[in-house]
Amino acid sequence: MYCTQDDLINRFGEDELIQLTDRDGSTGAVVPAVSAQAITDAGATIDGYIGGRYRLPLSAVPEVLERLACDIARYFLYDRSLDPEHQAAKRYSDAISYLKDVAKGSVQLGLDEQQSKPETTATAIMQSAGSVFTRDQSKGFL
Repeated sequence: MYCTQDDLINRFGEDELIQLTDRDGSTGAVVPAVSAQAITDAGATIDGYIGGRYRLPLSAVPEVLERLACDIARYFLYDRSLDPEHQAAKRYSDAISYLKDVAKGSVQLGLDEQQSKPETTATAIMQSAGSVFTRDQSKGFL
């Protein structure tokens, strides 16, 4: 998890988070389940971009990823028909652009070398049942 509900409140204010999470207006408070889902979705989005370059989960979360996670989670809390000129949509677009740069390797997260090399146990193994045709079987054709 790259950010928390408190991080969202600190960045965008409790009033905005109440409006985004208390969708039917029944509680008048931040609905933790709604914000948690947006935070989880934001984390999955980030992992999708950086997972090929960094071993997950990260041992320490760089501050830039916390900020990006907040921007992405906020965008997910808004309706998908959000005006592209809205600040939340612009910040989401900027976050995705940054993550694409991280994935390409043109931007580094400032993690140590051991953290940045993903481990993989996936290896390619080639096996053969043996030769199908031998010189003896082909009777001089080969």
